[in-house]
Amino acid sequence: MELTNSNETVKSVWTILRLTFGLVPIVAGLDKFTDLLTNWDLYLHPGIASIIPFSAHTFMQIVGVIEIIAGLLVLLRPAIGAYVVMAWLICIALTLIASGKYLDVAVRDLVMSIGALSLARLTKVVPVTQRPPVLNKPITSGI
Repeated sequence: MELTNSNETVKSVWTILRLTFGLVPIVAGLDKFTDLLTNWDLYLHPGIASIIPFSAHTFMQIVGVIEIIAGLLVLLRPAIGAYVVMAWLICIALTLIASGKYLDVAVRDLVMSIGALSLARLTKVVPVTQRPPVLNKPITSGI
């Protein structure tokens, strides 16, 4: 395999992962306000629901805002955003496992967290100059 083809393959995989882990959290976050995909309140661990000072629905809307921000962070700064989404997915999975419900979703989220980690690691090897022209600015601050 030629190095050029390999570079193009890595770049295309990076782009697919970036769009996936950028757009899916945004869509899921927006759906916390509409419940078109599912009733998100059912996924909240009862122990958490009992200690928060507001309704489960309000809590899930706050979660939705966090997910939207995480998705935007992946699109704008994938080197940071991918790790944020990875950690978020692990936290969701652990919460679901602790509740003993939706274990299939917990497994899916753990597998997705591996994909987010892959995006973070690929971001280190895909030069900014080879990334798609939209939202490809390098991080210039000392973060």
